[in-house]
Order: sequence, then structure tokens, then C-alpha cells
Amino acid sequence: MKYIDDFRRNDLAQKLARGIAAAVQPGRDYQLMEFCGGHTHAIFRYGVQDLMPSNVHYVHGPGCPVCVLPIGRVDLAIALARQNLILCTYGDLLRVPGSGRTSLLKAKAEGADVRMVYSTQDALHIARANPQRQVVFFAIGFETTTPPSAVALKQAKAEGLSNFSLVCNHVLTPAAIHGILHTPLPGQLAIDGLLGPSHVSTVIGTQPYVPLAQTYAKPIVISGFEPLDVMQASLMLIRQINQGRHEVENEYTRAVSAEGNRKALALVAEVFELRPSFEWRGLGRLPDSALQIRPEYAEFDAERRFDLPQQPAEEVKGCDCPSILRGIKRPSDCKLFGSVCTPDNPMGSCMVSSEGACAAYWTYGRFRQEAA
Repeated sequence: MKYIDDFRRNDLAQKLARGIAAAVQPGRDYQLMEFCGGHTHAIFRYGVQDLMPSNVHYVHGPGCPVCVLPIGRVDLAIALARQNLILCTYGDLLRVPGSGRTSLLKAKAEGADVRMVYSTQDALHIARANPQRQVVFFAIGFETTTPPSAVALKQAKAEGLSNFSLVCNHVLTPAAIHGILHTPLPGQLAIDGLLGPSHVSTVIGTQPYVPLAQTYAKPIVISGFEPLDVMQASLMLIRQINQGRHEVENEYTRAVSAEGNRKALALVAEVFELRPSFEWRGLGRLPDSALQIRPEYAEFDAERRFDLPQQPAEEVKGCDCPSILRGIKRPSDCKLFGSVCTPDNPMGSCMVSSEGACAAYWTYGRFRQEAA
């Protein structure tokens, strides 16, 4: 634990706060978007915003793969679960509302065999233990969780596990950043720089962000999830903004390299290929922003094996999750936040996910007069 504690030291936080206060220029605002919900929760949990000068603002971004999964894909998972098979997925997804306030958890209560797993290996184990039944793993995640899905498909193929298949919802971070920066909406909050995701970057490295920083003239600093990581990365961004630079810098050098994890990337490329188009919650359909299973593994592709609905679904009336995911609104701007939408009765994915911005506001910031 000492290694983690070093990145939470109060004396170092105070020193960084003084450095940031000295670096900011009076008379200008700094809008820093944190892409990951892990950063959002670190900012709230450790009071990082309270250590910032009043002209440094954090803008919450897409958060996590659960947050950006469109309602239509949740509906697809629920429809699949009702086909007398075993549906396995990660816990955060179970309570995400689909159309008509349904969810996988409610489908389970109605009799569907929905099982929460902690890894793809759990799903494979269930398939081996139930050879008479079809087992589908509903896979979600950015680049961080894609390699384990690739491993699971390779194992299933090697074992001839004919009752196992996977629904691929793996999405790509650089494409999402492009979607945010490429299509600004009227009145949308300007972004001066981005805190880049840490866990994703351990897989893809820092190089994929370089074209984004150059194209949109926005500095990007890869940041770890501890409070001192976020503060150090914020200082690096502020210095770049002051100097008019727009480069990719790496604060999280203890885990992220320029080229990423080549073995993992090769594994993913062997099993998955680019999906021409994929719908993101809040961002709409983005080209080449997600993955699909290669034809060589088609027998394990649940979207080919089963008859699944592919229909768009409407957002919950009054829910501002799409605007929150783009950084246009904060959770406290949503009329449903804290009233009808709470962790016990979520209206949108941002309140359900452990990395969601609404969950962060609810857990750490709802008692403040002015949340961050």
C-alpha cells in the first residue's frame, strides 16, 4: 500500500497546488476534460477541485463503457437473456435501464438466467459446466478489457466450445475523443486540454493520441487515477496551454509506454476487426469506433448466431446523460439528478456505473452547495 499512499500525500498535494496556482494566468479560464470516470471519482473523492484555482475547471467526459453504451444495445442484451440461455456480463451493466425501465436485473427477476461475472474466464467456466446450454458473454469495455475477450474466443475455439459465444461491444477511445472534438454543438463548452485515460493507454500506448492533439490543437496528458496523478497532469496541461503547445505527454510513465502492449494489441488484431459504424450514447454513430469479431471466429459471434433486435431506442425523458457524457452539462444540471434519479432508482447509466459522473456527484459532492 505504500506505493499507492505516495500518490496521496497531503504535503505533495499542497506543493502541487501551489505550483498550479503560480502557473495559471489570471483573466483566463482553463477547461480540462477528464475522459475517464476514474479521474472524475478521484477529483471528487480526494477534493482535487478544492485545491485548484477558481479559473481551472474540470469537464467530465464519456466516463466508462457502461456509460456510453446506447439503450438499444441494453435492449439487445435483455432480448438475448430472454432466449432461454445463460447471459454473462459484468456487474455494472445489470442495473442500466433499457427501454421501458427494464434492465438485465429485472429480466433476471422475471426468470432469465443472467449471471454476473468478474472475468471472461468465469464465463468460459460456466460454458464448460453447462454443455447442454448456450452461454453468451455480453462483452463491454474500451481497449482495456478487449484483450481478455480475445483470449476467451481463442480458448473457446481451441477447446471446440460450441455452446459459447460473445456479443462484442468493445469500443475505441481515440475515436470517441475525435467524436467529441470534431462535432462541437452550438453553446458547447470549449475544451482547452484533455486528461487522457490511463488503463486504456497501458494497452494502446501514447502514439494513437498524437494525430488528435495535432488535428485539434489540444494538449493531451495521460494521467494515472491517484489524486497526485491528476494534479500533476493538470499542471502539465496548464503549462502546455500557456505556451500554446498541443502535444501528447505522459504523466503515467510507471505503466504507460509510447508503443503500448504489443502482445495484447497483436492478440486483439487477430480476433477482432474494425466495425464500420457503432452508436455511442451521447455521441451518436461514429465510424470505425468499435470492434467486431473477425469471420475466422464467426461461430462464436452471438450477433450472427442469434436473432437479435437492432433497433434504436429513445432516451429516458428528462435524462441528461447524453449531454453529460459530452461535457456539455454537469450532473447537477439534470432535473432528474437526486430527485427521481438516485443509485437506488437510476434513470441513466451515469448514475448506475461506478465510474459515472452522476455517481461521483452523488457519492462525494451532493452535499456541497456548489458541486465542483
